[in-house]
Amino acid sequence: MIKGVVFDMDGLMIDTEKLLVRFWKQSALEHGFNMTDEHVFGIRSMSHKLAIPHLKKIFGDDFDYYRIRQRRIELMNDYIEKYGIETKAGLYELLEYLRKNNYRTAVATATPYERAEKYLKQINAYEYFDSIIGGNMIENGKPAPDIYITACKYLELQPSECIALEDSPNGIKSAYSAKCIPIMIPDLTQPDEDTKSMLFAVCKSLDKVIDILEKEI
Repeated sequence: MIKGVVFDMDGLMIDTEKLLVRFWKQSALEHGFNMTDEHVFGIRSMSHKLAIPHLKKIFGDDFDYYRIRQRRIELMNDYIEKYGIETKAGLYELLEYLRKNNYRTAVATATPYERAEKYLKQINAYEYFDSIIGGNMIENGKPAPDIYITACKYLELQPSECIALEDSPNGIKSAYSAKCIPIMIPDLTQPDEDTKSMLFAVCKSLDKVIDILEKEI
């Protein structure tokens, strides 16, 4: 019986993955590196521990991850301050359904807690969640299972009682390894064959998750 739903944030609830791609590329170019969309896709939701060697393998040891990332954050913050944050289709329909039907809810995001809290309050979604786990609250980030295991503990549920909603392969790996029930709502890319093998379902938008919950899993 499903008792909880754990949400990723970027690219799932808020339409920020396209901004991450844009500003990773811009920041990298400012530092002399020609980053492509595919390079950014490869590190979506990936922990720093894994992203740093991954990018250094591509661009060499001169790739200063933290400096380039900090500039990316500055660029993205400036953009959001000016234009705000777009939400993904079906978000509020799903959140209202979960609240009405007494599901426990959490956020499990690679984004640091403080920034996640700020974004969720900005889109008026913060109050819908029982717990928020940021990437700076765990030792091993996605694709390790730690963040989903932690989220389930905060909800006082077993992973097998929780659906995990994700838009990226690294997030799906994390949820699957934690033994949650992974559902993908694709954002910038569709699931590859490896990712498909870990999925319970794929939904076009968040409100379509309601159809799954209406059926007894």
